[in-house]
Amino acid sequence: MADLNRTELSVRRERAILVGAVLPDGTVDPYDPLAELASLARTAGAIVVDRVIQRRQRIDPAYYIGRGKVDEIRERAEAHDADVIIFDNDLSPAQIRDLERLTHRKVVDRSELILDIFATRARTREAKLQVELAQLEYTAPRLRGMWSHLERIAGAGGATGAGMVGGIGTRGPGESQIEIDRRLVGRRITQLRRELARIDRRKVREVQARCGEFTVSLVGYTNAGKSTLMNALTDAGVLVEDKLFATLGTTTRRWELGNGRVVLLSDTVGFVRNLPHHLVASFRATLEEAIHADLLLHVVDASSPRAEAEVRAVRGVLAELGLQGKPTLLLLNKVDAARDEALIQILEKGPEKALRISARTGRGLDALVEAVGAQMRTGQVDVTLMVDAGDGRALSFLDRCARVRHRSYADGRVYLEVSISGIDLARLRNGGGSVKVLDDPSAQTAERKGSGVFRAS
Repeated sequence: MADLNRTELSVRRERAILVGAVLPDGTVDPYDPLAELASLARTAGAIVVDRVIQRRQRIDPAYYIGRGKVDEIRERAEAHDADVIIFDNDLSPAQIRDLERLTHRKVVDRSELILDIFATRARTREAKLQVELAQLEYTAPRLRGMWSHLERIAGAGGATGAGMVGGIGTRGPGESQIEIDRRLVGRRITQLRRELARIDRRKVREVQARCGEFTVSLVGYTNAGKSTLMNALTDAGVLVEDKLFATLGTTTRRWELGNGRVVLLSDTVGFVRNLPHHLVASFRATLEEAIHADLLLHVVDASSPRAEAEVRAVRGVLAELGLQGKPTLLLLNKVDAARDEALIQILEKGPEKALRISARTGRGLDALVEAVGAQMRTGQVDVTLMVDAGDGRALSFLDRCARVRHRSYADGRVYLEVSISGIDLARLRNGGGSVKVLDDPSAQTAERKGSGVFRAS
């Protein structure tokens, strides 16, 4: 095993054997349990040469799969001259070590493969930091099994040159190299978390500053057509590839609905089944657009035979982000390529309103515009507000975050008839200013007449 290069976790251009253990409570495609893993492996650049599936009642603590199946995989790896064995399951460090010892091949589990793909896709500084944090959080508990040099003993001087060679005054048990590496990894994780926390706070401020703007976020399984839909609606020019995780960053563009209606549309990173939890946590800043959106557009590949499982996977990630109750439209994309009408009808019976669309051909996009416009009207309220003329903060907020339909002045007060979102109205009322909501139309009329209110030109 000394020749296994565990410092290079990439599977690009390597010949791979895919392995999946199907458990009674597992959520996999009954027709092709390794279809998604094959797509992930090809996206990472691996060449799939064989597939092995074992149905089990429980996990083997030593190898995850049975010992006999491990021997079979070793024989297949030798026959196909495979370089790497990729599991569709998350393995423990001990299981990876024992599997590599018996198969004489590098073993990669599902989370490690996804992290490798994210690393190759990261382009912005933010995405690179997020991927690095997720990778370190994944590898930190696996350090002992990943590099053989970590058992060598350093002197008490630690990582200094004298300490490493046991100089005068530094001899003794000291600390092992693995302890040094763990400390360095821990420091880097802390540093990355601080940097990403600053990015997260900035992202929150940017999103919250869009008050008065109706925000819509595209979410969905990876390769469901979100970027194609984004381009069809906004001419955003987002990268479109027939690969998983083609885009990792968030793109936001203005979407003209017609009749003066404008929303901000954001395209976010795609999800997959069993997306690693630490990866979701690392990409929270990227998903901030979805967290604060007024409406989610859940894009589904209606032509996929695994559409139901993909919908459940996305809903699981949204629940992990606390977005279960967010207003959502289910967009059944690629209906022009769909062949299973029964599956589409099953998806349409879900809790969200469903629309059949095709981002490629433009089918159903007019109905989508109308549905989003209806949701905009639902989220807006028409109220009359009374504000002290000297309350510049509240008046500035209303000018930025509401559509002022009428404004009048009397006795040091400003009366405004506005259309405003319920969220911004609550924020305004709880801001501690002089704003008062006039809910009784008759009282408004009487107060204006008695005060000699005049209309502003």
